[in-house]
Amino acid sequence: MINVGILGAGGIAALSHLPEIAEVDGMRVTHICGRRERRLRLLCQRFDVPRYSTSRADLLADDELDAVIVALPHPMHAEAGLAVLARGLHLFMQKPLCTTLDEANQLVAASESRPRQVLYCRPSFDAAVYEMKQQLDAGAVGKVSGALARHSHGGPEIYYAEVADAFEEARAEDDLWFFDADTAGGGALLDMGVYSIANLVALLGKVDYVTARMTTVDKPTALEDSAILILEFANGALATAETGWCDPARSSFLRVHGTAGKLVLRGDVIDFIRPSSYEREWAEPLVDEIRPAPALNQHEEWLRCIQAGSQPQMSNLWTARHITEIMLAAVASNSEGRRVAVHSEPRIS
Repeated sequence: MINVGILGAGGIAALSHLPEIAEVDGMRVTHICGRRERRLRLLCQRFDVPRYSTSRADLLADDELDAVIVALPHPMHAEAGLAVLARGLHLFMQKPLCTTLDEANQLVAASESRPRQVLYCRPSFDAAVYEMKQQLDAGAVGKVSGALARHSHGGPEIYYAEVADAFEEARAEDDLWFFDADTAGGGALLDMGVYSIANLVALLGKVDYVTARMTTVDKPTALEDSAILILEFANGALATAETGWCDPARSSFLRVHGTAGKLVLRGDVIDFIRPSSYEREWAEPLVDEIRPAPALNQHEEWLRCIQAGSQPQMSNLWTARHITEIMLAAVASNSEGRRVAVHSEPRIS
């Protein structure tokens, strides 16, 4: 049995980590750390967690722990992750990995000096992304020419309303750290754009250059609430990654185009579309539906990696650093009005 501690007792712990781990055989949460004792007591009661603390040091001193999940606000990720690695524990990092490239490099160096500690980094990837990667690797669409990914929603205030309801608390609409430009570390790009960028990197590999534009359309913040990135991949493909907090109807697109066809994600189904003729522009295309087998949930995948002593296939630290560098390059591109190079390498197996 793998005993897990969670640093952070907010919405992501309550709505994602705790209920998912409750469904995983061989893993259990035995210690939660957070600022609010009422929340801690409530989560311990709901999910049968035996211990809680309000001090990170107390959790890290718990000798019964095998692994720790960092589920803190974005700017606190790196410091906490480094402390977990120094303690000799397996680590699960909530997205985004961190907010600076120096922090990402520190995490890579710390992890590479402790290769037996398994480090799982969100975003995780669903079954459709793994299936699309297999199709691309098999040459289903020919030579990839372009792709589009979008991930957006109505903003952190909607998420926080759901969190407040989950904890049976009054909604504090003026207490959204996401909007604080001095402390949040980034806006919609770090919060939501990480998903669209991660999906494109998982499918197409290394990004060489980024060109980006960001703006604030509606939210009460100096941070961006909408962003569009043009990614130039090492394999020659171009892709667009879109994100935003001004889309309450929610959008999640993923499409890859190539010289022999295209893959379009439609819910849980992938449409494999290819030409019926190379000589008639308006010939009806051929369409096959691909229904991927269910994938492991993110915590079960982490457990399997711990048991095997191997790092995750795609949700690993090197890929997370690459995604982080892409986002930071996008910020620089937007502010400086230029195309920005990306130097790190993902590890996609």
